[in-house]
Amino acid sequence: MTERDPGSPPGPVATGMTEGVSLLMGDPKKAIIKLSGPMIIAMFLMSTYNIVNAIWVAGLGFDALAAVGFITPLFMILIGMGNGLGAGVASVISRRIGAKDKTGADNAAVHGLLITVVLSAVLTIPLVLLTGPIVTLFGAGDTVGLATEYGQVIFLGMFLILFTNIAYAILRAEGDTKRAMYVMGASSILNLILDPLLIYTAGMGIAGAAWGMIISLIAVTAILAHWFFVKKDTYVTISFKAFSWDKKTIRDILGVGLPGSVEFFLMAALSIFINGLLVATAGTDAVAVYTAGWRVVFFAIIPLVAIGTSAISVAGAAYGARQFLKLRIIHTYSVKLGIAISLALSAITFIFAPQIALIFTYSADSVRFAPEIALFLATMCFFYPFVPPGIMSTSVFQATGKGMTSLVISVLRNLVFIALFAYLFGIVFGFGEHGVWWGIVAGDIIGGTVAYLWARYYISRLIANG
Repeated sequence: MTERDPGSPPGPVATGMTEGVSLLMGDPKKAIIKLSGPMIIAMFLMSTYNIVNAIWVAGLGFDALAAVGFITPLFMILIGMGNGLGAGVASVISRRIGAKDKTGADNAAVHGLLITVVLSAVLTIPLVLLTGPIVTLFGAGDTVGLATEYGQVIFLGMFLILFTNIAYAILRAEGDTKRAMYVMGASSILNLILDPLLIYTAGMGIAGAAWGMIISLIAVTAILAHWFFVKKDTYVTISFKAFSWDKKTIRDILGVGLPGSVEFFLMAALSIFINGLLVATAGTDAVAVYTAGWRVVFFAIIPLVAIGTSAISVAGAAYGARQFLKLRIIHTYSVKLGIAISLALSAITFIFAPQIALIFTYSADSVRFAPEIALFLATMCFFYPFVPPGIMSTSVFQATGKGMTSLVISVLRNLVFIALFAYLFGIVFGFGEHGVWWGIVAGDIIGGTVAYLWARYYISRLIANG
């Protein structure tokens, strides 16, 4: 008989399973492949939007693209809160599904939504009011006005950003990544249509890019709300009438969610730090190069992020069912799969770097930056293969409720390894802008290795003591 997750509250055993839940409880390799597929498609569409958005914004001039770069760290904090809380919600729900505690899974979903409402109510207005001073502090210089115009619209959509991330997490936790793919893809496609219309046809400029995202999120939120509150055909039932306040559920969600959010905050802090190094060594043009190139890097690692995200649900269910040997299989398989994909992506990026750079430099004032963007992309090819060990390892820790361990790994990777080497190579050794890039690569290599070894040790201890 399967044991209950010791971290879940009492609840009745579920009598029926959806296809997604059955997948979670079956062959972990098959589950990772089937759950990752839709997520890869959805994230590719979202990343395609991000790149196309940068292309449209670049048409307004390189100052506009740099302005988006200065807002990016703040936006990453918002996304980090959504993804971090989503990881916490998915971890708790999948563990309780693994322990066959459907009532506990339902209750966790409602707790996650309530946390979203509280955070949005507390943070939206301060962020909107303080956008200008914050980007000034970041060193935006002449681009402060553009950055403020873009950022204030983005921050008005805080609730939409957080809600959609929590809703996606609930669907992933019950193995229903297809529906998550549908709405994520729909949001991206709508964005692709709206951006040129709002930026150029409607004459809204950089604010049009932000409003395109907000409008698409409103549409997606309506669809998700219909599924959860009207159609009610998901495995997890969101019912405020059946809601039971539980401090332990909050602790379980925040135990993964807060460290997960802080991890994205650290990434945002690193981005701010990197921007500062780039401004110090080569000016704001270097930030624009980095902003454009990093969107391509993020696009390339989308499959790896999708595999890691899916691994949280699969590993969480295995942990909830006390099937610790499955955790080793999940970790090994996801790392190998990720490395194979990243090597292929590295080769493609390296070969086509000059052609990719051209899509960001089609305006008259930006064409001179094409060689630098191409060189940045070629450098980042050495970054890709060491991303999977880090992502898949932190996914295992998040899935098993070890959010603080995941956070410590992120601190080591971002603030110790990457920031340190970027500073050493860029400033101390005097390699400038290119030294900053190679510092990012060096820090990623060390950080990914440390994360992998730590996860293997943790899983071995679980198996030995289980």
